[in-house]
Amino acid sequence: MSPLICHWAVERDIRDEDPATRQRIRTERSRPILERIRQWLDQAVARVLPKSLLGQAVGYARNQWPTLITFLDDGHLEIDNNRAENAIRPFVVGRKGWLFAGSPNGAETSALLYSLVETAKANGLEPHAYLTHLFEHLPGAKTPEAVAALLPHNLKLDDIKPQGAIL
Repeated sequence: MSPLICHWAVERDIRDEDPATRQRIRTERSRPILERIRQWLDQAVARVLPKSLLGQAVGYARNQWPTLITFLDDGHLEIDNNRAENAIRPFVVGRKGWLFAGSPNGAETSALLYSLVETAKANGLEPHAYLTHLFEHLPGAKTPEAVAALLPHNLKLDDIKPQGAIL
């Protein structure tokens, strides 16, 4: 089995783990795989023509290596951006319908709201309940810390559920 397939299998196995566990398992299982890939790249750079397609790909991978392996050091990071891509797909599909947002300010406001809704979903919050909570509490947030506390990744569903509400 190729090292890349093994590497994605590790990610599949740890997708639902907490960040500390993900980082530990990545160190144990993914780092050795990536070290083998890096060795191959280092050997290949001497064997391929730099201007060939493979040479360009090898050069690019070697130049981007520090960025590529960043996820190893932080279990909060995903290995890919698939969740973000899937979250924005409805907006990309609807983009032509939204060409006329009324004004640049209207377009920016729409983008901010879409971002809040998708970030709430990504953090397990019901978007309507989150926006209601945000609009009720944001006027009282007087410091940057108070505003940050209202961001979706800092809240749980129980934090935003109104008393007696069923969500």
